[in-house]
Amino acid sequence: MIVVSSIAVVFGAGTATSLAAPSSGGSSPVATAAAAATLTKIAYPNPRRAQLSVYSPAMRKVVRVDVLVPANRTKPHPTLYLLDGIDAGVYTGYRESGWTDQTDVAAFMADKDVNVVLPIGGTAAYYTDWQRDDPILGRNKWETFLADELPPLIDKTFAGNGTNVIGGLSMGATGAMALAVRHPDLYTGVMALSGALDLRSLAAKQAVQGTVLTRGGNPNSMWGQVDDPDWAAHDPAAHVSALRGKTIYVAVGNGTPDLRLGLAGLASPVGGFLESASLASTRDFQVAARRAGVDVTYNFRTGLHSWGYWKQDLHRAWPTLATALRLPR
Repeated sequence: MIVVSSIAVVFGAGTATSLAAPSSGGSSPVATAAAAATLTKIAYPNPRRAQLSVYSPAMRKVVRVDVLVPANRTKPHPTLYLLDGIDAGVYTGYRESGWTDQTDVAAFMADKDVNVVLPIGGTAAYYTDWQRDDPILGRNKWETFLADELPPLIDKTFAGNGTNVIGGLSMGATGAMALAVRHPDLYTGVMALSGALDLRSLAAKQAVQGTVLTRGGNPNSMWGQVDDPDWAAHDPAAHVSALRGKTIYVAVGNGTPDLRLGLAGLASPVGGFLESASLASTRDFQVAARRAGVDVTYNFRTGLHSWGYWKQDLHRAWPTLATALRLPR
C-alpha cells in the first residue's frame, strides 16, 4: 500500500489509481546490447534545429527528439542531453521540449560547439525503465532509450565524438543523476536543477510516488513498492561514488522568490514548497557526495520551482558543462 505524504500531495491534483503490487525487480543497468533505434524521419525547421522521429525498440513506439546543432558541422562534437520536468511536452502538445519552449536554450547554445539533444515526452516517467506498462502512462523504457538506443544514432547522424553530458530539471534532474550513476562510462558530467537526488528516506520516495499519481500513473508500475530493491538501484545518493572524477553541477532554490526576476520569478502556489523539498533532498545528497569524495559544484540560490530560475541556472552552469564537454569555457 502506498501512503502519500503531504510532501507528495502538493505536487498536483492527481488521479489516484488502484495500486496492485507488482513483482519485485531490483534491476541493474542493462548488460546486453539494446536493439538499435531507427531514424524514421528528420526535418530541419531551420539550419540549426533538427526534428527527429526515432523508433525505440524498447518502448515500441516513435519518440520525438529535437537536436540543436552547432554552426560548424564539419568536425565531431560532444553532446549535451537535456531532460524535461514532470509534464515533459504536455504544454506544447508534444511538439517540443520545455527547454526550447520556456528558456533561451537555442539562442544560448547557438555559438557553442555542441549537439544539444532534447527528448520530447516521458510525462511523469522519471526517464527510467518501468517494471511494467502503465494503463495511463504507457510503456516507459526511457533508460534503455536514452543510454543504449539513442546515443549511437545521435553520434552517427550528428558526428558525435563520444563525449556525453546529461542534465535535467525537476523530474529530469532526478532522471539525469540516476542515469549518470548507473551509466558512468557513458557520461563525463551531469547537471541537476531542483531535483530529488536522495531517495533513501520514505518521505522522498512518497514524494516521487506522488508526482506520478498527479499525472494519473500507478507509482508501483515504476520501481515497485517503496521496499522494492529497484528504489535503491536508482537512487543517486546511494550510488554517488560512481560519479567520482565526473564534472557535476547542482542548483536549487531556497523556496522564496527572487523579486529581481519579476513575473519570471513566480511559480505555482506550491512552487515554494516544491523547491524547499528539492533543497532538503539536495542537502542530503551533498552529505553523501562529500562522504564519497565526489566533487560537486553547487549553487544554493534564492528561488522557486519554475522555469525562470532554470533558465538562469543553465547560463550559470555553462562553465561547468563546458569542462565536462571538453570545450572552452
